[in-house]
Amino acid sequence: MADIHDDNPSPAGANGRSPNGRFSPGNAFGRGNPLAKKAQQFRTALSRAATVADVKAIAKKMIELAKAGDIQAAKLVFDRLIGPVPNWDVMERLENLDVSIQTLEAASQGWRK
Repeated sequence: MADIHDDNPSPAGANGRSPNGRFSPGNAFGRGNPLAKKAQQFRTALSRAATVADVKAIAKKMIELAKAGDIQAAKLVFDRLIGPVPNWDVMERLENLDVSIQTLEAASQGWRK
């Protein structure tokens, strides 16, 4: 069995990897994510089609819509500027978990004595 800290990748063979550690030709997993390539093509096409002036105009319109009361536009603007709002349910659960841990730690102190 190979040492997990060995800097030399295992040779090609049963594990489907080449001597440099990459997937060998014919390995079904070596193709990568086919959707990532398509998404990158879309991003590239959009980036080439949009000018800085286009982006500024879109941003100004989104801000105008947000100021006029469009909640979705306001959410989009704020999400892009300051980041999305955290899921408060998760935050509340974490706080409750922290309280439970503190309670258990306090209770276990009595058992240790």
